[in-house]
Amino acid sequence: MNYDASDRYGSYGGDVLATNWKTANKIAAAEVEATRDLVVEEVGTGFCGAVVRIEGRLVELEDRFGKVRAFPLGAGFLIDGKPVVLKHPAAAAPTGLVRTASGSVAVAGHKARVARASRIYVEGRHDAELVERVWGDDLRIEGVVVEYLSGIDDLEAIIRDFAPTPDRKVGVLVDHLVKGSKESRIADAVARGKHGGTVLVVGHPFIDIWQAVKPARLGLSAWPVIDRGIEWKHGICQALGWPHEDQADIARAWKRILSTVNSYADLEPVLLGRVEELIDFVTAE
Repeated sequence: MNYDASDRYGSYGGDVLATNWKTANKIAAAEVEATRDLVVEEVGTGFCGAVVRIEGRLVELEDRFGKVRAFPLGAGFLIDGKPVVLKHPAAAAPTGLVRTASGSVAVAGHKARVARASRIYVEGRHDAELVERVWGDDLRIEGVVVEYLSGIDDLEAIIRDFAPTPDRKVGVLVDHLVKGSKESRIADAVARGKHGGTVLVVGHPFIDIWQAVKPARLGLSAWPVIDRGIEWKHGICQALGWPHEDQADIARAWKRILSTVNSYADLEPVLLGRVEELIDFVTAE
């Protein structure tokens, strides 16, 4: 029997084994760089949010309610309903103005200035680490050293020993500086004292510097309220379901919080203004 090979399979349209029939109707996922503010949907959970951070092989997404979740980079995401593979953003040469984490214009090739005689003091190690993370580049360019006090109960004595002058000023950042607090009484006493003109004490209203980090960065709508009589940091960790038995647990909790801070945009505005005020004060010539 003679027949044309093109008629071999008749109306069935050819040999289904001639191609990979398992993937014939699947759409190839495009590779997309996980750049900040890119909005994607994670297929497995349906979580939809904007890219806010890349940490190792994880991408953090923030939804419209401020909740943040982390997912592995790679396949399993949608953009406008189409499958994509998220990958690390390519390192690009900076164009135009480059800014530091504080939002200041970065000065290319600028070496750190020799440390000034003036100082900025903060209450504790966590305060110092947060200031360094956001304002570190600015402080090095300006030659400003930040030291921590482990509390401000002895602030008047510390300032007296430092003996500030117009060329050797002191700026102090205080936690929980609200009307009627112990901190406000100490700050007022310093302002009225002998060195009031060469010392600037400013503060934020938060019980602890942890609260200066926007709660949304941790997937929270607000920081938990801790009852009086409970050590605040331990209470926070307990409320969030984090280990809190000893100081090592508290240190790990802080590292977790600090890791969510990449720039000034991750901090509450009330803290930003106070730190900028201190830097201006101790660098004014």
